[in-house]
Amino acid sequence: MTIPPEGAATAVTAALEYYTAWTQRDIDGALSRLAENVVCDAPAGRIEGREAMRGFMGPFAESLTGAELIAAFGDDETALIMYDTTTPAVAHGPGAECHTVVDGQITHITMIFDRLPFEQARQAASS
Repeated sequence: MTIPPEGAATAVTAALEYYTAWTQRDIDGALSRLAENVVCDAPAGRIEGREAMRGFMGPFAESLTGAELIAAFGDDETALIMYDTTTPAVAHGPGAECHTVVDGQITHITMIFDRLPFEQARQAASS
């Protein structure tokens, strides 16, 4: 589990708890850090609401074989985390998320990740 440093800002704590939960396949734990009406802007489009996030993050989290936190920083309302994920098909799937946090809950996520390794894996699997 990733432990926030002592004195870490509220947003960083929420972001790290969210990251730790989904990278350990604890989707319910991850969702508990999200506001019910969370909005996530991801490369594939906008995801709205906690249950929609379950459908989006759940399958990916279940496929993880590893995750490495690269950096996490922020203030009371905003956190930025960067990580690298590993799945059976993709050795390096780097991503970054900017979280807006209100009253300890993540209300907005802007997610950026490299889609190319995943597309290459899909193409290789269909060949």
